[in-house]
Amino acid sequence: QVQLVESGGGVVQPGGSLRLSCAASGFAFGRNWMYWVRRTPGKRQEYVSAINTRTGTTYYGDSFSGRFTISRDNTKNILYLQMTGLSSEDTATYFCAKGRDAYLNWDRDSEIDSWGQGTQVTVSS
Repeated sequence: QVQLVESGGGVVQPGGSLRLSCAASGFAFGRNWMYWVRRTPGKRQEYVSAINTRTGTTYYGDSFSGRFTISRDNTKNILYLQMTGLSSEDTATYFCAKGRDAYLNWDRDSEIDSWGQGTQVTVSS
């Protein structure tokens, strides 16, 4: 079965950086779009970034372009999110998600067929 296991979250000071990882198994990594989605303490959900794992094409939400970088390693079946310039507004649980197919379906939960358990990122001084 599909498994998505995030790691790399933690507590970081404002202005700091973190790299999140998502280890994927149980499916052919390299065929679908993969996403990073976050949920804030107030339960607001935002799509952060997406990557076509076959071509490497990326997409970012407006708030994240230039600060966050999504990437993947198809040899290890790992999805990454490098985050820089973090602020308290980035405090959230970050989820790795697998899209249903090879098309970008931004901000459409109905097109996500698997979610990780999430990793908490807290930005605080």
